[in-house]
Amino acid sequence: MKGLDLITYKKPNLPMSEAYRTLRTNIEFSSFDKKIKTILITSSGPGEGKTTTSSNLAIVMAQGGSKTLLIDCDQRKPSVHRVFGFSNANGLSNILVNENEVDINVSIQKTVVPNLHVLSSGTRPPNPAELLGSEKMKNFIEELKKTYDYIILDTPPITLVTDAQILSQYTDGCLLVISAGEAERDAVIKAKGLLEKVNAKILGVVINKMDSKKKGYYNYQYEYGEKGKGHSSRKKAK
Repeated sequence: MKGLDLITYKKPNLPMSEAYRTLRTNIEFSSFDKKIKTILITSSGPGEGKTTTSSNLAIVMAQGGSKTLLIDCDQRKPSVHRVFGFSNANGLSNILVNENEVDINVSIQKTVVPNLHVLSSGTRPPNPAELLGSEKMKNFIEELKKTYDYIILDTPPITLVTDAQILSQYTDGCLLVISAGEAERDAVIKAKGLLEKVNAKILGVVINKMDSKKKGYYNYQYEYGEKGKGHSSRKKAK
């Protein structure tokens, strides 16, 4: 595993890694009526760190003893396989387009982190939105829930394509990643509106890429609650 952005794997004792563990705890306690098992992660625009967030969250979920699967659902610009140093020759799209039953164990890859598995995006299809919105995709997620405690979906930026909106219908909640100092206010408002339009459950917002020189600390903020009501948490790290 290359671990290019995997701070929780490379340096688990750093306060920055603790921030991801705090995020994990907040998600675990974000719903008392129904256990959150499937989590969609998207962003308001490209380059905001959604894959880094997805990967590190998956690692701390697995480190906490939960059998976790990270799925790269970005069929247009996949990157999870590069983060973990895997091949992308066979993945999600290959499973979905195959008319015959496919042994998913061939596509799902183990990582060096106990309890953590990764499913790369696979061969790029000509119709990503239709593929991800298919009944086969829905049934695939439901089947995976029988095996895994947590399933994390890394999806494209929601303001660029409809994939995240479509996939939100198959998940228990969504996280919106926002890059401080980079994300445009209108894009963030639009992203939130697009999720609300399809009645997606927004678990919270992760703010990253804070200017450590300017602010003096690394920060992520996590919030949940209907219409802004609920709990918020900040974690500082050098």
